[in-house]
Amino acid sequence: MKRALGISIYPEHSTPDKDKAYLKLASEYGFTRVFTCLLSVNKPKNEIIAEFKDIIQYATSLNYEVILDVAPAVFDQLGISYDDLSFFYEMGATGIRLDMGFDGAKEAMLTFNPYHLAIEINMSNNVAYLDNIMTYQPNAPFLYGCHNFYPQKGTGLDYDFFVKCSQRFKQQGIRTAAFINSHDATIGPWSINDGLCTLEMHRDLPIDVQAKHLFATNLIDDVIIGNAYASCEELAALSKINRYQLELNVEVFNQTTDIEKDIMFNEQHYRRGDITKQAVRSTEVRKKQVDKDISSHDNLASLQLGDVVIGNNLFGKYKGELQIILEECYDERKNKVGRVVTEELFLINYIDAWTKFKLKEK
Repeated sequence: MKRALGISIYPEHSTPDKDKAYLKLASEYGFTRVFTCLLSVNKPKNEIIAEFKDIIQYATSLNYEVILDVAPAVFDQLGISYDDLSFFYEMGATGIRLDMGFDGAKEAMLTFNPYHLAIEINMSNNVAYLDNIMTYQPNAPFLYGCHNFYPQKGTGLDYDFFVKCSQRFKQQGIRTAAFINSHDATIGPWSINDGLCTLEMHRDLPIDVQAKHLFATNLIDDVIIGNAYASCEELAALSKINRYQLELNVEVFNQTTDIEKDIMFNEQHYRRGDITKQAVRSTEVRKKQVDKDISSHDNLASLQLGDVVIGNNLFGKYKGELQIILEECYDERKNKVGRVVTEELFLINYIDAWTKFKLKEK
């Protein structure tokens, strides 16, 4: 499944010019999904159509997919039926997100709508909701899953619960999405806005670390900034993320040589399949270093979690092997060449047997 970055806009709390400028800026950084919400809109039907149609059509002209968040109350308010989705098609939407579900049969039937609108369902419940829908044979390519976001501090999903919910969808091959939180944005659908993330543990993390984490779980395909407007710096940081393998930021030490930097940053690393508790071992890279001189430096102090080390000349056949330390240890045959940045230390847990990963200089 290809992976995407997305943004959110809330036309009822902003202006068309600001939304369009944001859409244009994010598109330049490679964002391709838009989430927007009809749940908090309280205007006459003709005003809603005019307002949203204009901004949605602008977004699709920039090659965005646009998903509208809806609920039964919205259909009642607008006088439209789930049996006729022409209202959303005429607005230019790519799909609708059902904040509340039905009986499974209804969702399955909706995926066969004549407009080929995607039907996105709520992922933030660990129940057999999706299984029920699948028994009714939906048009699977048009069935998406998307987690909720949580504007109130302390109410985001617990990580273990998030995993259980998400696994239900990935096991069925359903495209998935979750939200991260901008620290510069102030706009959301409601008056309470302590950030709009899915996972509570993300609320205060740097935005790129949030996204790296979601992608590293291999449970989320699309990562969407829940609040608006993210800063240019945040958009740029997200655009540089490797969406398909974990790439850890490393602080480099002063005595680290060009050879060691080359090993760290210009090689494709993967963890050996016969894993150990003490270190993540990237062993294939040492084969290129047989004739290289890797003299000893920064090798006399104990090694700590997150230290990046490379085997020096004392290490025989293991010279040039790269390791990320997991437990405190000591070995003078290993040069300490860098350290994974503090905010990303927890991401090391996602490097399992045979996991491919890269390192990037901070």
